[in-house]
Amino acid sequence: MYTEILKIIEGGLLKDTKKVYNFAKLLADKLEKDGDSKMSKMIFRALENGPATTVTMDELLTTPVDQESRLSIVDVEVPSKEASPVVLPILVENKIRDFVNVVKHQNQLLVNGIETSNTLLLYGKPGCGKTSVAKFISEQTGLPLIVARFDAIVSSLLGNTAKNIRKIFDFADNKPCILFLDEFDAIAKARDDQYELGELKRVINSLLQNIDSFSKQNILIAATNHPELLDKAIWRRFNTVIEIGLPGDEELLGLLDLHLKDFTTDFTDDKKKQDKIIRLLEGKTPSDVKSILNKAKAQCIVNEKQVLAFEDVLIAIYEFNNHAASSIEKMVEFLNENGVAQLAIAENLKLSMRQIRNYLNKQS
Repeated sequence: MYTEILKIIEGGLLKDTKKVYNFAKLLADKLEKDGDSKMSKMIFRALENGPATTVTMDELLTTPVDQESRLSIVDVEVPSKEASPVVLPILVENKIRDFVNVVKHQNQLLVNGIETSNTLLLYGKPGCGKTSVAKFISEQTGLPLIVARFDAIVSSLLGNTAKNIRKIFDFADNKPCILFLDEFDAIAKARDDQYELGELKRVINSLLQNIDSFSKQNILIAATNHPELLDKAIWRRFNTVIEIGLPGDEELLGLLDLHLKDFTTDFTDDKKKQDKIIRLLEGKTPSDVKSILNKAKAQCIVNEKQVLAFEDVLIAIYEFNNHAASSIEKMVEFLNENGVAQLAIAENLKLSMRQIRNYLNKQS
């Protein structure tokens, strides 16, 4: 409640009617949920009787554009009503839930004189789930995700890049939302990089100033695949920093359960086969695992099979690892080494038993 009041006052002082309207509506919604329907109705009545500032989804989607290219510099994603599951190590998941809880209890913290900066930096390899975490936080808080588009932000005219950054922060500041800066290293590179131009270094200074002025009662999430490139001053702007790493055995098992929950398999209750799949998936990102299992499921459906078999997943793993740069002999060998029966190999690869034996005899 206090967060919204501060935002309304801020909007009033800046003569920003959209900001006042958006946060007053959010305040009224919260009061209604807390049982103070009388005050909620009074606020809604004041909004209805005030200047015409109706805020709709269309207004939210009227996004700022780059002056040079006329491309939109943000995308807006409305949170799904059904939470998207994320599979993460328990310690990482706990840190993310702690961040969400701080956001949800911002009013109580302010009442007790505790000012927090709702800033989160996620880093790790591509495909490990940084964007999924941002969407998860959006769903948990019920706030839309304003995703900065760095392909449009970084203009060929570097002077416009700083202006684009300002536009993004202004756009996100006048409405309840989460600002998500993905591929953050595109504009947050270290200022001591000898290969960067002086103008780009001024862009970074502009970014730092915008973060400082934005993050008091707002929510800012940034993500990068290259933390080593970030300017040292950037790290100090984020009160929560989380590495999203490769999944371990427990997370891989969770991903199997998540992506195969609607399929009947012949290995769900077979620990030996499950352990074999987990071993073969080690070092893969959650995005890789999803791609592999989707390929296996697609082949299962296309071939009108009632059960997703152990060998179906192994074939999908092998094809993912090798793409087209392999031979049928190598695939036969791979399946045989991982415990697939020769008859099953022959049926899946549409080969004769004689061919299978010949391939395997060559390897022995």
